[in-house]
Amino acid sequence: MQSTTQGELTTVADDEIVIHRGASVERVGDLRPDTVVEFGGFETRTLPRKGELLATFATVNDLHFGESIGPEMPTELRPAPDDRPYPEFMNEGAVREISRIDPAAVVVKGDLTSNGTMAEFKQFLQVYDGAFGDRLLYIRGNHESYNYFDEGNMPFQERNLEGVTIALLDTSRDGQINGSLSQDQLEFLDELGSRADRPVMVFGHHPIWNESVEPRSDDTFGLVPYATEQLIEVMKRRPLMVGYFAGHTHRNGRTVVGSAPNKVFAEVACVKDYPGTWAEYRVFEGNILQVHRRISTPEALNWSERARHMFEGFYGEYAFGKLEERCFEIPVPDWHL
Repeated sequence: MQSTTQGELTTVADDEIVIHRGASVERVGDLRPDTVVEFGGFETRTLPRKGELLATFATVNDLHFGESIGPEMPTELRPAPDDRPYPEFMNEGAVREISRIDPAAVVVKGDLTSNGTMAEFKQFLQVYDGAFGDRLLYIRGNHESYNYFDEGNMPFQERNLEGVTIALLDTSRDGQINGSLSQDQLEFLDELGSRADRPVMVFGHHPIWNESVEPRSDDTFGLVPYATEQLIEVMKRRPLMVGYFAGHTHRNGRTVVGSAPNKVFAEVACVKDYPGTWAEYRVFEGNILQVHRRISTPEALNWSERARHMFEGFYGEYAFGKLEERCFEIPVPDWHL
């Protein structure tokens, strides 16, 4: 991927490319899959498409209903007292865009609220349940569990779509910021893997502990090491489990696990600020694509462009991640047996 002009290559799908230049958006569609394309000063390759499209669904995380001023925001970036709270219009923008793809499911991976209150949770339900109804799956995140808020405390959820099974795990722990998995959850996941008749995508709030960059410690920010190792072992044992997808870090990222090179371990950035993310999953007969989407309503882009300058200007690069960490193919084994 090369850029000859200022801007960001935000999205590459099997048929589409999206570029953001500040708050402006450029799109080109009707492209051929797995083809080199030059557009807007960028050269890239569209994602491969294998077989017929079976299902489309979406995910979001780190919504933070109720937040008005993030603790990491310097004074010059903070909204004015009479500004509308940004989680409201960021989430409304995400819902509006997700609705356009008519998803078979919408998976919300925690941090529904900022402070774990019933009023904030009802805001979440009004926006998401009102739009998606029984297509909605959600769990709590650390912003709920840290505050001993119990809504979304569902250890294990399973949803079958055409061509894929969604497994949603509550990784949060009361009074804690980091996450874990119980033995019951691991056994349930293993049992699902043993009877799976299609690829399984596993979702949770906390990403895995990365032993290559972080010392072993139960004070890790994501899943504690023991839970990480047990999750990886289950996924290695069950061929149809293709990946684990998390939030929590407010960034787009992927972790390579040397002992499980064919499994995907990914993180999706937050809704509430930069880049203002939701992810689309396109389930084909022979592969699954993760397609990163930046919420592009005018109000959302005006806010997220301000928020990208948090943490003394380093937040933008951290949160956006590399293209291959945002938009990528998820290989699946031959399951039509």
